[in-house]
Amino acid sequence: MSPLQSLGRRLARFLAKPRERNSHIPTSPYGLLAATLRKGDVVLVEGSSRFSSAIKYLTQSTWSHAALYIGDTLGPPEPGEEPRLLVDVDVVDGVRTIPLSTFAGLHTRICRPVGLTDEEIAALIDFMISRKGITYDLKNIFDLARYFIRTPPLPGSMRRRALALGSGEPTKAICSTLLAQAFASVRYPILPEVELVDASGPGARRARREILHIRHHSLYAPRDFDVSPFFRIVKPRIEQGFDFREMEWRTTADAPPPPAG
Repeated sequence: MSPLQSLGRRLARFLAKPRERNSHIPTSPYGLLAATLRKGDVVLVEGSSRFSSAIKYLTQSTWSHAALYIGDTLGPPEPGEEPRLLVDVDVVDGVRTIPLSTFAGLHTRICRPVGLTDEEIAALIDFMISRKGITYDLKNIFDLARYFIRTPPLPGSMRRRALALGSGEPTKAICSTLLAQAFASVRYPILPEVELVDASGPGARRARREILHIRHHSLYAPRDFDVSPFFRIVKPRIEQGFDFREMEWRTTADAPPPPAG
């Protein structure tokens, strides 16, 4: 390992540490999240690490991480092990498969592609699994470290371009760009550039036709799956049968008295 690689790994471990204790209650309890997920779903995560803070600043978004749900693709787990149901890119370990419990206790969101066939979902998953073992982009780690050390007052128009970082080498990866490549491999749109052209036919009025252009994968961030018009936002509490009439509320009269002193 070169001195630069060694420094990069130490920096990655530093950035991966949480900045503060996560005291929030997740919007989707682990059991409901597990029962709702389907193969091909993108799981967005609100992380609490130093690294996550830089991503959230640059994207002005809640979401700092993204992973692909693969279900039982890898088969049953070894005795005593949890099933590895997600493929993600970790700043320390690179592309890996992980159990869903890795994100237990964190805010999550399910973004579901619409209309993919079983064969297309299988191809999407195969793309991600085939990249297992690829390391995180070292240049991206150094670049993002600058936004943690001192948050520059970047205007909104420049923050998106600031995420087009990294060496671009095929043996490197970051979470959202690898997912963007995977969906591009089955030609599923996330946030493509849209070109409007005039279209008309014999005896027909002139209309506007959309032509989609796939944006470069380095320009994608976790939030793009959330705001994409081509992904359905799936909320586990609603999907698993929500009835507000069954909720229990504590009134002011029922609340415990404040502690003395």
